[in-house]
Amino acid sequence: MILPFEDMPSNSRVWIFQSNRPFSALESKEIEKSLNLFLKSWTAHGKSLLSSFKINYNRFIIIALDESNNSASGCSIDSCVHFIQKLENKYEIDLLDKMNVTFKQGDFFSYKSINDFKKLVENRSVSRNTVVFNNMVVNITDFLENWEVPASKSWHKRFFK
Repeated sequence: MILPFEDMPSNSRVWIFQSNRPFSALESKEIEKSLNLFLKSWTAHGKSLLSSFKINYNRFIIIALDESNNSASGCSIDSCVHFIQKLENKYEIDLLDKMNVTFKQGDFFSYKSINDFKKLVENRSVSRNTVVFNNMVVNITDFLENWEVPASKSWHKRFFK
């Protein structure tokens, strides 16, 4: 079952998949349709899961799961990862590489490897105030408060001396 993202309980579990490039308008619509189909049939041990999703900035897929009635099982998480892999293959995008950083530079988004991000820090091309996307958030409250934040308020702060 799917709910609107804003209707999900604040403690709903969250997974964020960042793309190495923005989705086109057509890709966003198709991905949205695919997400609806997948989440409507998403189950754990034969029981439907109450979930939601949103696509932010035509670049991030955020999936939320209310585990108050049914929790995700290893198999249901595997099926979600398999679904994301199908999106990667279909659209020739990278969604599962957690060793990359997306951050804002003005109105633009940059997607870099962690090593390249470290070099940008060393060169002072990014600062503690640079807005980064903390894809390690665990639930909707954490997402709303700690996803799009200055680097100084995220795990990225470890790269600044």
